[in-house]
Amino acid sequence: MRAGKLAGWLGLIGALSALNYASRFTEGKPPRNALYQYGTAFSGLVFYAIILAVVLLVARGLPRSELGLRAPASWKRALGLALVVLIALLIAEVILESVLHGAREQGLEPPHWEPERAAPFAFNAAVIVLVAPPIEELAFRGLGFALLRPLSVVLAVVATALAFAAAHGLVSGFPALFLFGLAVAFLRARTRSLYPGMVLHACFNAAALAPVFVR
Repeated sequence: MRAGKLAGWLGLIGALSALNYASRFTEGKPPRNALYQYGTAFSGLVFYAIILAVVLLVARGLPRSELGLRAPASWKRALGLALVVLIALLIAEVILESVLHGAREQGLEPPHWEPERAAPFAFNAAVIVLVAPPIEELAFRGLGFALLRPLSVVLAVVATALAFAAAHGLVSGFPALFLFGLAVAFLRARTRSLYPGMVLHACFNAAALAPVFVR
């Protein structure tokens, strides 16, 4: 049963990686005004709906607690740890971004703020901050971590981080995504809960969008 579920999860990761890398190499970087287009948000919603459906199908029968869908033993300690991890991540990401420019490759770097296009930007921001984090956390640090943890906690942390980075289909952004995956998987292992990672992920994505307002 678990072998079949692991094969299903690996198949999902392989399909996401192949599709996203094929798009990256054939279409190039996304347009810099992608977050000012409603179509970007709608396609994102469809994309995440499909991922969620596949994850729920593969995860069927696994206990919610094994997927990390339970409260941490202490919310105070979990959120404190999440804050420390978030600050460390933001510092590391600023350094990596100055060298690799992964945000541009991912389409999160509009050239400047355009108030007249605030509505589509807000729609895209809602998808990036409120929709993507819980679904991605469930797919990687939830299902993936649950299936790999019986083999080794270290394997679960490293493998889900690699899968997370590969599934985004980025080249220059790969190191930053891998680092992020390691950090959130570490948080998942320490708190035994998916929820602190979801909060961290949402805050991190929000921070990644914030610079557009000062351009």
